[in-house]
Amino acid sequence: MGAHALDRGLEDLAASGRQALVRRIDATGAWDADPVWREAFAAVPRHLFVPYYYVGVRGGYERRWGETPDPDARENWLRGAYADAPLATRLRDGDLVSSSSQPSLMARMLAELRVRDGDRVLEIGTGSGYNAALLAHRLGDDGLVTTIDLDPEITESARRHLAAAGHRPAVVTGDGARGVPERAPFDRIVATCALTSVPPAWLAQCNPGARILAPLATGLIALTVHDGGHAEGHFLPTPAYFVPLRGGTGSRPEPVDLDAVPDHARGDELFGFLLALTRGSLDAQEAYVLWEREGRPRRERYGVTAGGERGWAWLDDPEGPYAWPLPA
Repeated sequence: MGAHALDRGLEDLAASGRQALVRRIDATGAWDADPVWREAFAAVPRHLFVPYYYVGVRGGYERRWGETPDPDARENWLRGAYADAPLATRLRDGDLVSSSSQPSLMARMLAELRVRDGDRVLEIGTGSGYNAALLAHRLGDDGLVTTIDLDPEITESARRHLAAAGHRPAVVTGDGARGVPERAPFDRIVATCALTSVPPAWLAQCNPGARILAPLATGLIALTVHDGGHAEGHFLPTPAYFVPLRGGTGSRPEPVDLDAVPDHARGDELFGFLLALTRGSLDAQEAYVLWEREGRPRRERYGVTAGGERGWAWLDDPEGPYAWPLPA
């Protein structure tokens, strides 16, 4: 039995799994801003995109596989495919290099992308292909969706998964930081990998008024492109932790020395966000002083401006006293 040809019992379990997943996402309010996504998540079968995945166990990872001969193990694989949880889909030397994101976070990001009928969408970070399938289903036209990943093994497997689900968007192998100029211009860009800055190529490939949504510094930045070289916007309230973009802006940051920071701040998620956002500009003690002075600001008070070859993050006002350059 192939993973794409489930027996009747598992097909029923998959259908009920999708329904339960939609109810769980509904309860989070993730797509309140654009409820049309409910139908996409109800229709697109996630299990086709994760024929195997890895779950963390003591000492490493355990592989769950849809083609195992053990019927109980197949059922566990299928139940896991419809859990509202991220799934590790590709490891290299013990490190995670690709995953299928938590569905409720995907739903929140897709709703915040504010996709309209007829929009041309570029996805940076193909992963399993599930997000591209959701976009293609929502738009009703595979030709409006382009997805890119640096790893040819990832793009090839995503093509197979998408075809099994009945979708054939453009799947491109290449450096996501460079965008896909031959498919431009785009009305929406969504990244499913973490950035350290906003690649200028993305801005040049967007129509005026385009929206870019991307993980940056453990948050989600939502930018509006005002012209081909300038974009600006605020962070959403939602925390976001993604595998880094490999390519133009995917360097791993050096660890931060927290010795001068009080214990209560070290474990505070919002202080961690500020540290990530100002890395290279503020040391931990400077960041802590600012954080306390400004009332421990939440993510949505921060924003990003990108223009030409430079970009900067800021607190409250892009022209205000608190602004920090993003890596070039």
